[in-house]
Amino acid sequence: MNSISRFFWFCSGAHISTLAKHPTEHNKYIGIGATIFFTGLFAALSGGYAMYFVFKGDPAAVLFAVFFGIIWGLAIFNMDRYIVSSINKSASANKQILQATPRILLAIMIGIVISRPLELKIFDKEIKERLKVSYLNNQRSQIDTLNVAFENKYAIELGKLNEAKAQRDSTANGIKSDREKLNFEIFGNKTTETSGVMGYGPYAKRKETELRQREKELDTLTADVRALEKFVDGRKQFDGLMTEKLYTGKQLDSLTSLAGFADRNWALGQLSFNRDGTRDMSTSLAVTFIGLLFIFFECLPVFVKLMSSRGPYDKSVENLELTQIYQSDKDREFETTVIDDVQETRVSTETEKRKEIIKGQAYHDLKHHNWDS
Repeated sequence: MNSISRFFWFCSGAHISTLAKHPTEHNKYIGIGATIFFTGLFAALSGGYAMYFVFKGDPAAVLFAVFFGIIWGLAIFNMDRYIVSSINKSASANKQILQATPRILLAIMIGIVISRPLELKIFDKEIKERLKVSYLNNQRSQIDTLNVAFENKYAIELGKLNEAKAQRDSTANGIKSDREKLNFEIFGNKTTETSGVMGYGPYAKRKETELRQREKELDTLTADVRALEKFVDGRKQFDGLMTEKLYTGKQLDSLTSLAGFADRNWALGQLSFNRDGTRDMSTSLAVTFIGLLFIFFECLPVFVKLMSSRGPYDKSVENLELTQIYQSDKDREFETTVIDDVQETRVSTETEKRKEIIKGQAYHDLKHHNWDS
């Protein structure tokens, strides 16, 4: 338990040897350290999960995710540790708030960054369903675009095909109607266009001859329609329309499993809206509150440090810092005094040396002058 306590003290950024002297402060800094540790842990999970999607499909994706997750978690852990430990509890309340403001803003940014990948995991099922709808709509739109382009490109050929089909259908309907009238004439059914006399008379023979001619016309029209359809199908095959089909369920599952971070992030944003474009308040609030939860969790160490009262540990740290500052000042005074004394000694020594040189030179000049006299 002592090792765990010291580990969380380290996480809180406290001076362990000083904190150990104040038992009443132990639990407070254990709580602060645990909060910072778990924030770093969530950051590692978040960063690793995001990196997994960046390298998804690569055999080393898991290795990259673990490595980056550890690096990212340690970076966030170190940043949070610095943010909390840099708040000076010896200052006034207003000054502490002023000190904490940029740190809180930084914590909010960190919370937003680490919350997004975890939100992607929480809403994984809903994201996959939204991606399936998106992929299906995109494929349908692509097929519609190709069809429109094809119709514009082969407008004349398609017009001829539709005209030939209309003539074929009209001829077929006319033959069917005339065949019915011929049967009425043969079996003696009285209508406005039949005699009502049973038997195969001159009218029936003439009608049958007309039907045979029209059936030949129908065969010709049918052959023309088939030729035009074959040409159009060939053009569709050449332009790739025959291979464009809507995705099957298995294909959609495969596509969503391979979706990258950007696609999943877009789908998460779309969860806040219904398919008709209206706002889905329940999902929107769920995503928002989960994001706010992680942001609050990231800011929690700073809030805990601000809310905590100034304890004996803070007083001891202040005294220790003042003592170190005083000692540093004294060390500076000592060094400057020594440097000054050394400098004075150097100056006096150099002065005496130069005086001796000047005296020697003067004596030499005087002696040389006497010899000349």
